[in-house]
Amino acid sequence: MSTNKSAPDSSRLDRVVAQARADAAEREKGYRERALKMYPWVCGRCAREFTRASLHELTVHHRNHNHDDNPADGSNWELLCLYCHDNEHSRYIDHTGDISETRAAEATSNPFANLRDLMAKKKS
Repeated sequence: MSTNKSAPDSSRLDRVVAQARADAAEREKGYRERALKMYPWVCGRCAREFTRASLHELTVHHRNHNHDDNPADGSNWELLCLYCHDNEHSRYIDHTGDISETRAAEATSNPFANLRDLMAKKKS
């Protein structure tokens, strides 16, 4: 008896993932470029100044932590260096207890499910 289960189309999946990544990079580039034109190249927390050579270390932080909220006036953005940006997100997680950004998927299996049975067999 054969089953007619079709295998997932990996090339289609690869295209979808690549397109999603490209779209995210394009959105990020858009608001990053606007923020860099709008604000001075200074970290909003530690006041470190950046030049064109070190500009890759300056990030755009979304104040409300919603990366899709990009108003034209830049009111949801602030420029932070990599270190202050990481610190801000750590503080946010500590404050809210929301680690959904960094949480890995929870385990669904229990490796010790039949341990009691195995121990009982060993004693017998």
